[in-house]
Amino acid sequence: MRRLSLLAITLLVLAGCAETSQLGIDRSPAELIELGSTSYQTFCAACHGVDLRGTDQGPSFLSIIYEPNHHSDFAFTSAVKNGAVAHHWEFGDMPPVAVITDDEIAAVTAYVRNVQEIEGFDE
Repeated sequence: MRRLSLLAITLLVLAGCAETSQLGIDRSPAELIELGSTSYQTFCAACHGVDLRGTDQGPSFLSIIYEPNHHSDFAFTSAVKNGAVAHHWEFGDMPPVAVITDDEIAAVTAYVRNVQEIEGFDE
């Protein structure tokens, strides 16, 4: 049983590494978060707030709604690439962000997750 658990964990780690390398991200976690911070300010802050606490145009990413078990990293990627239909908020639909790269999306997600970990979530 222990061997099976170790194999499962190893496969999950490798899958995570493969996903990152497919995006072409060869950065340390700190570099990824730094790129994410810059990209967030460029592409996201106008609607989601410079401090991730939202504006009158978009919700706070520090809301419990955006914790990883409710909105996965894939949900962030999908919303950025494809837009998102408003379903939790009354801000209206989110349009896709056409000029952001896959690397920048991954970096923004890492940055948001880092800030969420530091700041916690608002109810």
